[in-house]
Amino acid sequence: MGLPLVQAAQAQKHVTVNEALTRLDALTQLAIVSRSVTAPPAAAEEGQVWAVPLGAVNEWERKEGRLAVRMGRGWEFVVPKAGWDAFILDEHSPAIFDGLAWRTGAVALSPNRAGSFFRVSEFDQAVTAGGSVTTTQVVPGGCMLFAVTARVVEPITGSLSSWQLGNPGALNRFGSGLGLGAGSWARGLLSAPMSFYESTPLVLTATGGQFAGGRVRVALHLYEVGLPAA
Repeated sequence: MGLPLVQAAQAQKHVTVNEALTRLDALTQLAIVSRSVTAPPAAAEEGQVWAVPLGAVNEWERKEGRLAVRMGRGWEFVVPKAGWDAFILDEHSPAIFDGLAWRTGAVALSPNRAGSFFRVSEFDQAVTAGGSVTTTQVVPGGCMLFAVTARVVEPITGSLSSWQLGNPGALNRFGSGLGLGAGSWARGLLSAPMSFYESTPLVLTATGGQFAGGRVRVALHLYEVGLPAA
């Protein structure tokens, strides 16, 4: 972590010790606020950490790839090492540094950066009037789907008695007879993981009537693979 050491007979040893403790506090159990912000935040708090991206400006200019740690009224820059773990707060995802970049969801990486990735992709879907709703977000192509879970976050209204969750060709694959009230849920755990080679939406289907409104929070539980570098 590049911690400074106290030198023999050094005056004001507390300055060096406090700098080391601040680095430890920031980099142990590493939480990165964001890896997409290009300008140093004016309201940054002591000990907060950002991963500096390409195109960074002001005090972060030419610091891409480093971690910017807020210390006092300035910034300390730390070079991450391959194998470091972090949690990227604005992406709600764990990540591993592979020596060049932070790889979210990685559970294994090869020497040439091929990887295995588990992810949870979450989105809110508005329920609009009609007999069915096709989600605006999709199961990405080239992934393996293990499960879909959902929670009603705004009551589903209309003339329906219940609803079901699935995908085109299997409209109840992830649940049927689902409740309408806020807090109702679906846990569509597949008996065997299902590979999707093309991007595919989900479908919410009304049972015994029509949708009028509401909102459902959907989570896709995915496995993806990454190619080795050239």
